[in-house]
Amino acid sequence: MEENNKGYEPSDYEDDYAPRPEEAVKSIRGYRIVIIILSVILVALSVLYFSIHRQQMRDNELLQADRDSIQNDLGRLMTDYDNLQVSNDSISANLTIERDRADSLMTRLKKERSWNLSKIKQYEKEVGTLRTIMTGYIRQIDSLNTLNKQLISENVSFRKEITSAKLRADMAEEKAAELDNKVKVGSVIRARDIRLSALNARSKPVSRVKNADRLRVDFVLAANELAEPGNKAVYVRIISPDGYVLTTEAMPTFEYEGERLSYSAMREVDYQNQDLEVGIYFNSSGFAPGTYQVELFCEGRLIGQSQIVMR
Repeated sequence: MEENNKGYEPSDYEDDYAPRPEEAVKSIRGYRIVIIILSVILVALSVLYFSIHRQQMRDNELLQADRDSIQNDLGRLMTDYDNLQVSNDSISANLTIERDRADSLMTRLKKERSWNLSKIKQYEKEVGTLRTIMTGYIRQIDSLNTLNKQLISENVSFRKEITSAKLRADMAEEKAAELDNKVKVGSVIRARDIRLSALNARSKPVSRVKNADRLRVDFVLAANELAEPGNKAVYVRIISPDGYVLTTEAMPTFEYEGERLSYSAMREVDYQNQDLEVGIYFNSSGFAPGTYQVELFCEGRLIGQSQIVMR
């Protein structure tokens, strides 16, 4: 027993469990390898991240450029719609509808915040559709313009053909109008032998006009075979020496050359294309001596006038 105890050394056992130098070196080397691998992975991930970020930035720039291009194309398209001018009501109404669609699309473009390739293609398709529709309308307008030019050319030829006939018709119309005017002038009833008399209340002549209670205008409607026979309204205007028309309190008027004229008295007569003696009375008092003017009208025409001195 003593021999065994003497042979035991504690350090011998501790040496069995302590790491040997070569094992420690291997352990440190392993950690370094792991750290290097992790560093390489981290660098690779960083490179990949920045690469993806740069690609996203480029993609966003391309999407922005595509969006601006679509807006510019749509703006030019809207200007083209505004510049189209057509007199056809149906085409004009359809152009207005398509122009409103373009306005709506532009509003959507400006409000759009999330852009991607799918939306870019969608907007490009809608703008292309509007452009195609406008191109179709342009063809229709060109066709209408071509047709109008043909019609204008045909009208020119037709006008040349009818010009001579129209000239002949105008000359015949002028001659007819001239003849008609001559007939109208020739058919006017004329008044002659116009006289003005001063009368008292019993219709007896008085020598002084200041003593008169009424005036009588006598005249003859001359015979005229061209005049239309029948009842005729004859108006007489007696103008006093001071230039005023003698008339009643009612101030009656008649139309003459687009104006309303006051008159002194009126009488309807039955004219049968032969000389007809007529007398028209004007009742009043306080007449002044001097030169009176008498004017007679019938059927809107002045048929006679005379100046008569009354004492």
